[in-house]
Amino acid sequence: MSNPGRAGLIILSLSMAAVSISCSKDQIQEVSYSLVEGWAELPEGIEAWGQTIGVEIDTGGNLLVFQRCFASNCIGRDEIPAFLKYNSDGKLVDSWGEGLFVWPHGFFLDSDGNIWTTDARGREGKGQQVLKFSPDGRVLMALGTPGVAGDGPNTLSGPTDIAVAPTGEIFVADGHGNNRIVKYSSNGEFLMEWGQEGTGPGDFNEPHCLAFDSKGRLFVGDRVNQRIQVFDQDGRYLAEWPNIMASGMHITQDDVVYVADYQLREGIVIANASDFSEVGFISEALPEGVTVDTEGNVYAGEVLPRNLKKFAKTLGPPTTVPQE
Repeated sequence: MSNPGRAGLIILSLSMAAVSISCSKDQIQEVSYSLVEGWAELPEGIEAWGQTIGVEIDTGGNLLVFQRCFASNCIGRDEIPAFLKYNSDGKLVDSWGEGLFVWPHGFFLDSDGNIWTTDARGREGKGQQVLKFSPDGRVLMALGTPGVAGDGPNTLSGPTDIAVAPTGEIFVADGHGNNRIVKYSSNGEFLMEWGQEGTGPGDFNEPHCLAFDSKGRLFVGDRVNQRIQVFDQDGRYLAEWPNIMASGMHITQDDVVYVADYQLREGIVIANASDFSEVGFISEALPEGVTVDTEGNVYAGEVLPRNLKKFAKTLGPPTTVPQE
């Protein structure tokens, strides 16, 4: 089932070579990513992937997949699970989430293994919410009013993503209907919001994804404005990365950011979060969701192509940096 495919990219970078303890300061390594064909098995009775919007690695090293019930939404598909759980061999070990969502969208795992989701459409008293689940799938918290779109402290309109700070405070990108970031306390109390439609610093046009770096800075994929904006946790503008349409983001503990950009760059952009310097690119995916496991393998959830992909990471032999 796990057959290696074509090489996805090659990176030559001192910062990426640092993952290998065999490399000295005067050496670099080639990093390649190969598409693993047919890695994940589909559930019994399912013949093809639907819109796969979110991917995350849990505390046990399993891949969790958030998808639109093997279709373009979950309407009329209440018997189909929205969550899939795969082990490292691509074997499906669990599934759940039947009847809970209208249009699955944002996806985040916190440090305790709790699962956070957004449902970006509303229908018949369901959706337009953030839901928090325990690792075993029990609903622990809900933000927003079910089925009701709005721009108040207790309503959301097209919430696109969610991220939880190390302090436990909750940040929601309310981006498909509103153009704002909403901040809540760890127990779900509304604290503040910022943003409006526009192109200036702190303005948004479809804030679509969120991620924190190791310094606690909040990265916001301001998709239609073709940029990533960076803020502190009180909404103060800090920096901007232009010419990128981020649908999804993942930032590693050592501050390497993986950006899913299926529209402008048409692939996965790999860069340093500190200064946005790019160190790699995966071209064989058109993803909205992206994540990385502890071995550096990259996983992509595709919405328009309707697929789930794994890219296996391989380090080449160290080579000496030429001295000037």
